[in-house]
Amino acid sequence: MKIIGLTGGIGMGKSTAAAVFRRARIPVFDADATVHALQAPGGAALGPIAAAFPATVQNGALDRAALRRAVLGRPEALTRLEAILHPLVRRAERGFLAKARRTRRRLAVLDIPLLFETGGAARVDVVVVVSAPRAVQAARLRRRRGMDEAQLAAVLARQTPDAEKRRRADVVIRTGLSRHHAQRALRRLILELLA
Repeated sequence: MKIIGLTGGIGMGKSTAAAVFRRARIPVFDADATVHALQAPGGAALGPIAAAFPATVQNGALDRAALRRAVLGRPEALTRLEAILHPLVRRAERGFLAKARRTRRRLAVLDIPLLFETGGAARVDVVVVVSAPRAVQAARLRRRRGMDEAQLAAVLARQTPDAEKRRRADVVIRTGLSRHHAQRALRRLILELLA
């Protein structure tokens, strides 16, 4: 089984790319969705987060905005949070890959925004980076998440720069031209990987 590592900065088009893989019936592990599930009421990370950041959990539910405020711009707090989340995400990832192997999948995708930052590139066979011009990225984030330039800069500061991701990639999918262009490139890639 070939493992594809799908990554790219925030607002670069990972969700659209992951949807193309899913439509091709290729299983996709979504690290962000896994983190959300771990932080949900009853999730395995909620108790440890409450212990490390008490003001962020109220009535058994995580206040995501409070957690964001607690770690943004505070490297030691972010490191503490990552020490809680990363081992749990890796355990879920291993379970996903084991199931893909049991069901004899030829390809599986690990959609991991921080693939390079967490050493994930060493665990995959092919690294696919989605990339768009900075202006397109900023416009997407303003429209979808209401982020301003300062918030975007703070998030980007903890991610590997887009140029470096493209340099380290096996395949770069340009998502700033059009959705159709990116989807066509991804479908071609899938056919090549299955060949």
